[in-house]
Amino acid sequence: QVHLAESGGGLVQPGGSLRLSCEVSGSILSIYIMGWYRRTLGNQRELVATITSGGNTEYANSVKGRFTISRGNSQPRANLQMESLKPEDTAAYLCYAQDTVGTKYWGQGTQVTVSS
Repeated sequence: QVHLAESGGGLVQPGGSLRLSCEVSGSILSIYIMGWYRRTLGNQRELVATITSGGNTEYANSVKGRFTISRGNSQPRANLQMESLKPEDTAAYLCYAQDTVGTKYWGQGTQVTVSS
């Protein structure tokens, strides 16, 4: 069974920073891509960032230049460094991992709240 554990969410003031981490455990085929979605209170879902096994990254326009996704060196892990946070970044952030045959696995989500 595959398990994704997210950590690092919380409350931060506008302009602040947070670092989210997502660690994969269990029996999983080779991971092709990992990424982060976010879901707002209005239930809108947005793909925030992805990173492939080769290190290629993509970002939503709304976070380009502020967020950086990276992968762990020895363990299946994806980190999301978030800078210059804005109130509109407030959301539940969900990590996912997709293996080489296209199966997606999801974490439970971690809440990020940007407010003064």
